[in-house]
Amino acid sequence: MAKVIEVSGRGIEEAKQNALRDLGLPESRVSFEILEEPSKGFFGIIGNKGAKIRASVKEIAPEEKAYDFLEKIFAAMNMDVTINKKESEYGCIFDLNSDQDMGIMIGKHGQTLDALQYLTNMAANKGADENRKHIILDVEDYRSRREDTLKHLAWRIADKVRASKRKMSLEPMNRHERKIIHMALQEEADVITYSDGEEPHRKVVIDIKRSK
Repeated sequence: MAKVIEVSGRGIEEAKQNALRDLGLPESRVSFEILEEPSKGFFGIIGNKGAKIRASVKEIAPEEKAYDFLEKIFAAMNMDVTINKKESEYGCIFDLNSDQDMGIMIGKHGQTLDALQYLTNMAANKGADENRKHIILDVEDYRSRREDTLKHLAWRIADKVRASKRKMSLEPMNRHERKIIHMALQEEADVITYSDGEEPHRKVVIDIKRSK
């Protein structure tokens, strides 16, 4: 719930500045409602009454929180990164691009990118009971390239399982990547897939579909 305070001042502008000081926020983050206009008493001296306003902190969309969080991260790393935002059926995608080497942002099999994505979602949805937003981070289309790699891996391992008639386990993967493997082989009539193990070491197993 947005924070709301009531503040007084000799005039409207002074009351606004008092509210901004108390909230510790810039004016762009606060909306104001005038409760009492300032007025002068008798002879402009006796019974003078100041202004009173209600100041409400504006809600920030999760996407904006995510953007601010990432900008601070990249600034701390002295990295000049362009953030392009687009909506998808899975959530809001932030595509990160830079003239600098972005490999450090991806890590082995995307582990660093996944960790940063987790932290970004925590920052974006902090304090939100509803209107939560799933933020997906991508670096120079890494997610798309990784998906293609996983699909080809699934098909290749499935061929090996058919040839050997023995099940094979893939390396541990996160939930999203395991789903890509499952989806790639779901239409295959002679093999099955299932996940085995505990996070973060959970992996996909590909096996021959046994006749009942």
